[in-house]
Amino acid sequence: MNSNKLSFAAVFAVALALARGLLAQVPPAASSQTPPIRFPDLPQASPVCTNIQRVGFSQIEIIYSRPSMKRHTIFGGIVPYSALWRTGDNASTKIIFTTQVKLGPDAVDINPGTYSLFTIPDEKAWTVILNKDTGGWGKDNYDASKDVARFKIAPVKLTEAVETFTIDINDIQDDSATINLSWARVRVPIKVQLDIVNDLLLKIQASMDSPIAKKPATYLQAATFFFDHSKDLALALGWVNVGLVNATAPYNYELLYLKARILAKQGDRSGALLAAEQSITQATQTEGPATPYYKLNQEVISGLRQ
Repeated sequence: MNSNKLSFAAVFAVALALARGLLAQVPPAASSQTPPIRFPDLPQASPVCTNIQRVGFSQIEIIYSRPSMKRHTIFGGIVPYSALWRTGDNASTKIIFTTQVKLGPDAVDINPGTYSLFTIPDEKAWTVILNKDTGGWGKDNYDASKDVARFKIAPVKLTEAVETFTIDINDIQDDSATINLSWARVRVPIKVQLDIVNDLLLKIQASMDSPIAKKPATYLQAATFFFDHSKDLALALGWVNVGLVNATAPYNYELLYLKARILAKQGDRSGALLAAEQSITQATQTEGPATPYYKLNQEVISGLRQ
């Protein structure tokens, strides 16, 4: 074969390869179609809240959506008087009790379970409703025949407005609490009661009467429960005195503080004063001058001087 032809063929092949390489480096033409833009997620206007609180031996759980005022007139405005209200926003508000409780001023018995909470707002007295149908959206398909409780509560006027609807559980004691519905300048307090004290008093006394050895902490717990519920202060004082026999810090000054309170309630001013001063001395020796038992006992002493 002619060498010139071979040389030409080789040059042509190299040129072709270079051309292909250059073409490969050219970016593809942009698409004429603009990709769709997904609409962004937005904050909830009435975010969901779950409030769980232990009261005595019961757990109370409330699940609700929280609308805000946003400069609106609420009661008598966007929430009309004398009309059923979902008591929140979106899905119906749920309230769950794990034990039997009593609700409202009439102490209506409520069995353990899950209920929808509705209200009928009014300037003078709100109607509070518990309904056993929990699958509704707001007040849609509300069926009054499924109500398990209805009672009235006088609203409390607030000095400062609550911007976002709030259901809280407060004033917590061993056997009671208050569920507060608060929005704008209105608070509706729903009393919750649990019937546990009498049963516990019997069980505590039976335990304390048993021959089993007890620690100072046990005497403190038993006497405190009886004192808190104003039951048999003489018996509680006896437990305190027995507990003090072998008590070391912190139980010695805790028992003495309780002794001062019991004696003050019984009218024994000199005995209460002595116990309070002993509690301060022992607490200060253990915890230093910043011990909270200094102020606690000073409150007892101040009360004795009134």
